[in-house]
Amino acid sequence: MNSPFTAMSRVRLVGLFLLGAAWSFSSVAYADGNDEKPFLSENDTAMNKMMGDMTIKPSGDVDHDFVAMMVPHHQGAIDMAQAELRHGHNEQLRRIAQEIIVEQQQEIAAMRLALGQPLPPSVASPDQPSTASPAAAPPMSHSTMQMQMQKDSR
Repeated sequence: MNSPFTAMSRVRLVGLFLLGAAWSFSSVAYADGNDEKPFLSENDTAMNKMMGDMTIKPSGDVDHDFVAMMVPHHQGAIDMAQAELRHGHNEQLRRIAQEIIVEQQQEIAAMRLALGQPLPPSVASPDQPSTASPAAAPPMSHSTMQMQMQKDSR
């Protein structure tokens, strides 16, 4: 069944919907004069960066274009989850935010590996203290090591 929307336009429509919802929420919260301003500002920044980075010039390679749009989408989720960790108080939501960060990083790594792209260096989240010494290699998650081992065995 042919859809009048391309995959790229559907992704943009979903992104625009999410952006509009975030801006609506931000406007209401700012109008109430509550102390969420730093959190909402970080989320606005994350959403604007995500939307800008998701706007790509099609390359002619569907797989490449999919990853080029999804990586910033996942990074946006990571950035918003980090804002929750910095400003949120609900422990259950903070745990969910931590899970989002791990899962989204794993999905970014899996997509890049599927295309044979290099992985970005692993670094501690800005909200987490770094346990590695500056000279030590950055820690790699178990799933990232597993994916790298699978790639190396090919």
